[in-house]
Amino acid sequence: MDFLKTNTMKKIILFLTLAGFTVLSQAQISDAVLAAFKKSYEQEKAGNYTDAAETLKKVYSNDSYEMNLRIGWLDYEAGLFTESRSFYNKAVSLRPMSIEARFGVVLPLAALGNWEQVITQYEKILEINPNNSVANYRLGAIYYGRMQYEKAASYLEKVINLYPFDYDGLVLYGWTNYQMKKYREAKLLFQKALLRKPDDPSALQGLELLK
Repeated sequence: MDFLKTNTMKKIILFLTLAGFTVLSQAQISDAVLAAFKKSYEQEKAGNYTDAAETLKKVYSNDSYEMNLRIGWLDYEAGLFTESRSFYNKAVSLRPMSIEARFGVVLPLAALGNWEQVITQYEKILEINPNNSVANYRLGAIYYGRMQYEKAASYLEKVINLYPFDYDGLVLYGWTNYQMKKYREAKLLFQKALLRKPDDPSALQGLELLK
C-alpha cells in the first residue's frame, strides 16, 4: 500500500510539474506584443480605434485569447461589427468557459440585430454561471420587449433574489408583474424602486396606473 501511495504521489507531482510548465510557456509574451498592447491603449484613449486594432494585428497570433478579445472590442468601437464578431468568436472558441468573451461577442451581435444569437450567448453564460445577474437581467429585458412576460419574470426573479435593492431589477420586474396582472406584487416592487430612486418617473407611472 505504501508503494501505491508513493507511486500515486509521484504521478500527481509529475502532472502538476507539467501543468506548471504549460502555464509558464503560455505566459511568455514578447516585448513586441507588450509594446503593441500599450500603444493600442494609447490610441484607443485618443479615439483611434481602427489604428489601435491595426497595431495589434501587426503582431497578431491566432491562438492568443487576449489579442482576439481586444481586437474584437476595438473593431466594435470602430463600428466594424462583422469583424468584431469574428474576433470575439475566436476568443470564445479559445476559452469556452470565458464569460467576458461571451459578453463581448454580444455587443456586435446586438449591433447586427442577431438577437437569437444574443440570447444563445446569455444562455451559455447562465450554463456556466446560473446566478449571473447581468445575463439574467438582459434576458428578462429581451423577453419583456417581446411581451413574453412569464419568461421574463423567470429571469428577473433571480435578479431580485440576488440583488433585492437593485433599481433596474425592481422597476423591470414591477412592470413585468403589472403586465401579468399581478398588481399587488407590481405595486410593492414600484414602491421599493422609489426607496432606491425617489421620484423615479417609471415607478411613479406604474403606481399611477395601479390606482
